[in-house]
Amino acid sequence: MYDCILVPTDGSTEVEHALEYAFDLAREHDATVRALYVVNVAGYGGLPMETAWEGISDALYAEGEAAVERVEEIAPDDVVVETEIREGTPSRVIVEQASPENCDLVVMGTHGRGGIDRLLLGSVAERVVRRAAVPVLTVRVDENGIENGRERSRIPAE
Repeated sequence: MYDCILVPTDGSTEVEHALEYAFDLAREHDATVRALYVVNVAGYGGLPMETAWEGISDALYAEGEAAVERVEEIAPDDVVVETEIREGTPSRVIVEQASPENCDLVVMGTHGRGGIDRLLLGSVAERVVRRAAVPVLTVRVDENGIENGRERSRIPAE
């Protein structure tokens, strides 16, 4: 059913929970996991020209390299992982890559923000869900769903 599963990563440990889902699905379907890091240059557009863009760019790309290398490190031996670093607005780049020619499924983490937080901060995951041409599986990765790297039970203890 799936040949390629796209997993956007920001390098955070929370994203590793979404990666677990992607690795499980990849094993089940003999699919490749494609880890994508987007260098978000939009936030740096207003910097004065004198600012050392090369230094900022180098730091952003180094962060991206570390993020995709981490995916390769934690991937099970029986899962093929490809990595890619792109430049642009995260939701736009993810949607561009979330096409039937590139992948069959997107698995991505979401912080599950609601209310005013979501209005003010926006949601990359929400934009991807609304615009992607392939199915998107979102995995909640915030402190409300994860504790010490494991999903917390929503059933109260007796």
